[in-house]
Amino acid sequence: MNLKKDGILNPEICHAIVSLKHTEYMVIADSGLLIPGNVRLIDISLKKGVPSFKDVLMAVKDELVIESYTYAEEMENANGCLFDEMNNLLKELPSQKVSHKDFKELLVNASVIIRTGECSSFANIILNGGVNF
Repeated sequence: MNLKKDGILNPEICHAIVSLKHTEYMVIADSGLLIPGNVRLIDISLKKGVPSFKDVLMAVKDELVIESYTYAEEMENANGCLFDEMNNLLKELPSQKVSHKDFKELLVNASVIIRTGECSSFANIILNGGVNF
């Protein structure tokens, strides 16, 4: 019997969150991001836009201890509204911006990538695991 009351219900995402160690990272990705073959993928895309990048980020943020985050600098201009929403959600955390090319190179070391149904440009983020003390 599952005693979980609220929060994330997806068992794979729950496991990914509780398994993430300090300095390891998980990625929340749009539906178009190329996923390296060696990285664990949790594909929750249902249809175009569902679930959205923002919905998944909000849910994960509420359950994961995040030390910092990384995003592709191209998001600032190509997807300004989502960029502002992302930064507002994570405003207390340090961030790093890198080129989209460098962002894709970082993916090979991700612990897990969660693919959303998001179909807007550069809607991807690396969440660096923190510690809860």
